[in-house]
This record gives sequence, C-alpha cells and structure tokens, in this order.
Amino acid sequence: MISICSARAIQAAPSIQLFFPRNRGRISYDVLRIATNHSARCSGSDECGDETLPEPRTNYAGMRLEEIVETKSGKVRLDSWISCRIDGISRARVQSSIRAGLVSVNGRVIDKASHNVRAGDKINCTISELQPLRAEPEDIDLDIVYEDEHVLVVNKPAHMVVHPAPGNATGTLVNAILNHCSLPMVTTTNEELLSDMDISDDELNSIEILSSRVSEAPIRPGIVHRIDKGTSGLLVVAKDEHAHAHLSAQFKQHSIERVYISLTCGVPPSTAGRIEVPIGRDPNNRIRMSAISRTNNNSNAKYAASRYKVIENLAQGGFSLVEWRLETGRTHQIRAHAKYMGIPLLGDDVYGGTKSMAMSLLRTRTSSSCHNQLMQLVSSLERPCLHALTLGFIHPHTGKNIRFSCPPPTDFAEILGQLRQISTKKVTKS
Repeated sequence: MISICSARAIQAAPSIQLFFPRNRGRISYDVLRIATNHSARCSGSDECGDETLPEPRTNYAGMRLEEIVETKSGKVRLDSWISCRIDGISRARVQSSIRAGLVSVNGRVIDKASHNVRAGDKINCTISELQPLRAEPEDIDLDIVYEDEHVLVVNKPAHMVVHPAPGNATGTLVNAILNHCSLPMVTTTNEELLSDMDISDDELNSIEILSSRVSEAPIRPGIVHRIDKGTSGLLVVAKDEHAHAHLSAQFKQHSIERVYISLTCGVPPSTAGRIEVPIGRDPNNRIRMSAISRTNNNSNAKYAASRYKVIENLAQGGFSLVEWRLETGRTHQIRAHAKYMGIPLLGDDVYGGTKSMAMSLLRTRTSSSCHNQLMQLVSSLERPCLHALTLGFIHPHTGKNIRFSCPPPTDFAEILGQLRQISTKKVTKS
C-alpha cells in the first residue's frame, strides 16, 4: 500500500538563492528611485547594514523604466526583457502594461508582449495599475493546508474550477479566496485576467485580485498555477505581489516540487521512465491537448517532459497506481502523456479512460458476481483519477524550503481500495 503523509509542512534550512538577482546590468536607477520612493543607497558607510535595505515591493503601479537594450543574445521578447529588469515583478503584470499601451520602443508604442527587442532599442515603460477582476466573494469552504501572511496552500477538491471563466463565473477557488481574505466584490466592468498565456515555457495563469477600496492597502491573492477542474490536490496562492513574482519564477525555473498520483487503465511499458513528447492543441478537438511526436510538424506543440514511476500493479495488471513528477507545466500534460503511452487515466473520458474501457478490463479479471458492484463504482466516477499529492517550494519571504502532502479524496481512495481487493502487486517504494 502506498504510504501518503497527512497534510503537513516540512521545513528545511533557509535558502539564500536569489530568484531575481540585483545585478542585472545598468538600469536607469534615477527613474526607478523616483518611482519607488526608495532612499538613496549607502556607500562606504559603517551605518549601512542589512536593516537599511528596502522591503520587497508589493505594489509596482506607476514604476517607470527607461533603458537602452544592451543584450547580445539576438531576439528577446519585450515582456521577458522588461520583467528581467524590474526586481520582483510578475511577467503577467508586464504583459498587462504592454497591452495598456504604456510601453514604447524607440518612441513607438508597442502593444504586443511578443515583440522582439534588439541591442540599441530604447525602452520606456510605465507599470500599469492592477486591473480588478469581476468576481464576487462566496462563502465556500476551503481545505487550508497552510497559511501565513504571504502564501496560502489549499487542497482543492475535484470539480472546483480555479478561476472564473465563461460558463464558470461562480463557485471557483478565486471566489472562495475573495471571501476568505475578506475582500469586497469588485463591481467595475473593466475586467482583465492577467494571464501568462503568451509565455512559451509554461502555461501558467496569473490572476491578481484587487480590492476596489483604494483607500486601504489591498490584499492581492494571486493564482500562481492551475490544476484542472477534475484534478484534486494541492495548490499555492500568493497573497502579495512579491510572493506572486517569486513563486512564478520558481515555476518558470521548474524548481517547484510537484508530485501527482493517478490510476491508469493499463500498465506503463516499464516500471519507471521519462516521457519527452511535445504537447499541442488537438486540431480535431479544441478542448483536448495532444502529445505530438517529433516527426509531426506542428508549430503549436510545446516541449513537455514528465517522469513516471509505477507504485502498484492492480486488478491483475488491468490498472496501475502511478506517480508523476512534472518537469514542465503544460495544459493537461499528465493526461496527454498518459494517453500517448497507451495508459489513459481511469475516468478520463476526454483522453480515452472511459467507463466502458475500465469495465472491459475488469470483466476479464474478476468473477461475474463482482461485476455489478464494480460497475456502480466505475459509473460513479465523474473525473480523471488524478491527484496533486505533494507540493514543495521555497518560501518567497523566509527563503525556507517548505513541503506539503495531502492524501487523495474519497472517490479516488474507494476505487483504489476496490482494485486492490482484486489483486495488488507492489512495484516500487513510495
């Protein structure tokens, strides 16, 4: 039986890793100093110690950057270049400023985040105000695994959407967070989702929820990453912009520890391995992603890599309990890679793990007296058997490594228990 820790945090020694190094080249400090109200830096004074360093920023609105590009690496995206010049800002925030017309290159306003800059270009940028998201606080219970003034870790139930979208305006994690953090309903119709969808490395959504009471210091919970509606498990939320930027950087650098477990229809070809197959939108089904072999010339496919390990073979080899560790964060990555390997997730109708497939595997491996009970159990599945088991990251303010684990919910545990009753064979240690 797989051993799963109860929800808890395991703290390690502090880390001194800097996600946004201070020395990035020559930034126009006169402009930045005026915009941020930072005091002048000390030089050669015994009175200048750590306590004189400015606190991390939590509001970048109005910050200005004027600089000439000195890069020698060829083409660089405008949003990427700017976000690397302003310590701690999120790339989504820079993209919002670009779309708002607040960035110019050589005197010409550029509204495309993907615009390529070159050496010698003169960049002028003003960071935009945070745009409020139209969402109403809702009294929805949250399974809070950990919380402090900077971050919030929740155990998301299956079937909960992370953020409002067409068709899912209420009942989302964002609605619950607004209520939990005691933020008012945002009534403005000027809605903008700050999205990292233009970023090529990871498809992460960044949503900053702004209090409309400008007279108060707002709390800005930020959705740093998503898990699918049907996936249960751990998700971290940033409570301020500094935490948001640093957590986003960790996801970008793939330094976040993310461990998932799944039940698959069938058994992987080997007990452990690595799958490195690009993922792109399925041209025949817009709601589905597809793992695309390198021989298929699809310009929309993005690099994706997953590591897997078989924990148990179940029901006489008809199913397996598999651990996944993500190296990238593509949409539906595990589901698409599992389908590509011929082992779709149990309950994942979109990617082939249908109820009829599950029953066809079970009928040949169990006595007929069990079929009705198994049919009821399989029929009750309304989502892919996928759970975000473990989440570990470096705390953006303390620098400590923190790690959380949460066991799968009842629906996952029940079907796992039934499959074990048929037969189970431990493959690797958890």
